[in-house]
Amino acid sequence: MSLTEVLVALAIAVGIVGIIVPVLPGTILVMAAILVWAVQVGTTTAWVVFAVAAVLLAAGSVVKFLVPGRRLKASGVPNRTLLVGALLAFVGFFAVPVVGMFIGFVLGVYLAERARLGGAQAWPSTVGALKAVGVSILIELVAAFLATVTWVVGVVAT
Repeated sequence: MSLTEVLVALAIAVGIVGIIVPVLPGTILVMAAILVWAVQVGTTTAWVVFAVAAVLLAAGSVVKFLVPGRRLKASGVPNRTLLVGALLAFVGFFAVPVVGMFIGFVLGVYLAERARLGGAQAWPSTVGALKAVGVSILIELVAAFLATVTWVVGVVAT
């Protein structure tokens, strides 16, 4: 493996971590890393690999919003609840680094749902919202893994 391939592999790994722990723009890092590799290699195969990876990542980005969004609408969780969760996740990230983001999101969703529905219905609604977010992360992760496998096949082929 060349130094470029090692650095691209590390950037892809960081991107995948960024999908799981949404501090970094994971999908963008994975796509940018594969683009750097395609530019450096410069062959038709490298550009086809980049194109396939870009389509997989773009499709994953679209699907990650469609599927959970439909699930949230079905369970009746409004976008406002997710916005409150995101705002408290942002605050939580700075209050308690990394872990605070997750605590803040759950707390924000719960508080918004408690204000909207009352105490008894808030937790089931919060769990539904968390499941939808989990599905969203899983979809993005699968797309990143497929793009990574495409890149590995391209590295072996070139």
